[in-house]
Amino acid sequence: MFAVAGWVAPAATMIAAIMTAANLGSRVTGWGFAVFALGALAWIIIAAGTGQQNLLWSNAFLLVVDLIGIWRWLGRRARYEAGAEAAAVRSAVAPVPTLFAMTKLAGMGVWDEHGNTIGTTVDAMAASDSGAIAYLVVREGGLAGVGERLHAVGWHEVELKGEQLLSRLPADVLARRPSLTPGRWPVTGAAAGVS
Repeated sequence: MFAVAGWVAPAATMIAAIMTAANLGSRVTGWGFAVFALGALAWIIIAAGTGQQNLLWSNAFLLVVDLIGIWRWLGRRARYEAGAEAAAVRSAVAPVPTLFAMTKLAGMGVWDEHGNTIGTTVDAMAASDSGAIAYLVVREGGLAGVGERLHAVGWHEVELKGEQLLSRLPADVLARRPSLTPGRWPVTGAAAGVS
């Protein structure tokens, strides 16, 4: 049993870390916490078998944290997403504008008319009085934040198609827009170069 736990503990911990750090949605994050819990149980078995009280107590605590993470991401957050999805589906066949969950914007791909990826949305800035989206912040280029450029894209410059945004701007037009400075995004779309 200790031999199996010796392999499961580090493997589960590493896989769970990747799953939660990737931020691929509530279900993947929730399952990441479930895998973390499996790793914590394996570490507890190792700790109990080797008499390492510090490893035992720290992983007992982490197991409690993992259970809270499972409840939050597979329970509560998943219910919120299910409610948003149900409203979006019903609105698509109702005589009202189609709804979508704003939380889906962050991380959504932005594509050009030829199906090429232009970038990925980082955030959306909305006016507090109307709720209208002033502009999207789109990341292009770079790797893990290094070398990336941030651009503002107006809501009128994209079209929501299912789970992706189709840009009405060619990629070269977006690339020529001034880059946004992290920590100092403009207060209007016009100030960000959105026409």
